[in-house]
Amino acid sequence: MQNDPPVITAYLKTFCGWSEGVRAVMRKYDLAFEEKDIIKNPAFRWEMEQRSGQPLSPCVEVNGTMLADVSGEEVEQWLAEQGLIEPTDETPDAPIDSACSDEQHRRMAEAESGAMPGKIRFLD
Repeated sequence: MQNDPPVITAYLKTFCGWSEGVRAVMRKYDLAFEEKDIIKNPAFRWEMEQRSGQPLSPCVEVNGTMLADVSGEEVEQWLAEQGLIEPTDETPDAPIDSACSDEQHRRMAEAESGAMPGKIRFLD
C-alpha cells in the first residue's frame, strides 16, 4: 500500500444513491477528498464533463486518473487495485452500489429548480 494519501476530487450530486455510495467509501476508509456538488454549482458539472469527457455522475478523480460514471463499489475496487487502500470487510454506512431513490430524485429536482418544500418561490 502507498504511504502518501491519494488526492481525490469527487463530482457528486447533492441527493443521489450513487453519489452517497462514493461518500460511504470515503468515510469507510477515512479518505480526505474534495467534493464538488454538480447540482449546487453548475460550473462543477461543466468542469466534470470537460475533465471526464462525458455527462454522467458520479465521477471521481484520484491522483489525476478520472473514474467516470462510477459507483462507490467500483471506486473501492479501483482504490484497492492501485494499492491506495487495504480492503476491509467492514460494512459501509450506506449502500455503495445503489441507484437514487424516488425521494432522492424529488430532492434533486427541487434543488435544481431552487424550490424548497413548503416555501413560495417568487420569479422576476
